[in-house]
Amino acid sequence: MTSPYTLKDISRPNGGFAMLAVDQREAMRQMFVAAGQQKPVSDRVLTDFKVAATRILSPYASAVLADKQFCFDQIVEQGAAAESCGLIASADYFYAGNGVPVDSVEIDMSVDPHAIRAMGGKAMKLLVLWREDEPAEERLAMVEKYVERCRSAGLVSIIEPVVRPPRRGLSFDREAAIVAAATELGSTGADLYKAEMPLFGKGDDQTVIEACKKLSTQIKMPWVILSTGVEADNFGRAVRLAMMGGASGFLAGRAIWASVIGAQDPDTVLREVSVPRLQKLADIVDECMSQR
Repeated sequence: MTSPYTLKDISRPNGGFAMLAVDQREAMRQMFVAAGQQKPVSDRVLTDFKVAATRILSPYASAVLADKQFCFDQIVEQGAAAESCGLIASADYFYAGNGVPVDSVEIDMSVDPHAIRAMGGKAMKLLVLWREDEPAEERLAMVEKYVERCRSAGLVSIIEPVVRPPRRGLSFDREAAIVAAATELGSTGADLYKAEMPLFGKGDDQTVIEACKKLSTQIKMPWVILSTGVEADNFGRAVRLAMMGGASGFLAGRAIWASVIGAQDPDTVLREVSVPRLQKLADIVDECMSQR
């Protein structure tokens, strides 16, 4: 096998991460419905949006995360990703249930890491749902198996722990759960940790920074934030504060392109709204990295 890829292959020259996510699946379909798209929203609608977003936004991102179900193959076939942008494949299979599009997750064994590499992929990502009342052993075993699959093909391994309320009605403290998930999964041997933003980025600066520092003490690998739950107009601030607390950038989708969903001319809105937003976020990453 040729040399393995490293974090440098999905980061900016200064080591920071300004990464775009277009791997949302049924959640994105729900976004189109909420935006007024006539039901049923076809798979083609999702694929076309994901490919267009990749083509227009990837020149400004250090990497783009895409799913095999709707768009990874099409992005490769159409050459939609900029050469300067690393390709990341989602390696997770989602099960809907209890009224949510992602109620449980397992490794998608149909996503072959060697095939991903042959198609130009540099990394894979695995979503890990963390619930206090579900056994840690199962999560840890899944992550270990996933990391081994990535390494077998020389791909960078990214894990994305996302906390959920217990299934059996116990009380739920999101902030404590995020730290507990990091304590459990932050030293699993993956290459990069994709974390939920503490406090959704709300509160005074020092409080948010301290919450991020608490995560940093538990995560024994570089980490980035996602944008789910963070207001788009506040995401730049969240990135800055997270990096002041130890993060190395972001891997995000909704904060960059969610406002484009349902637009009459999405390509134009992506260029006029999402491109400047992504450029500003990348500038924040660069500025914060330069201060280290």
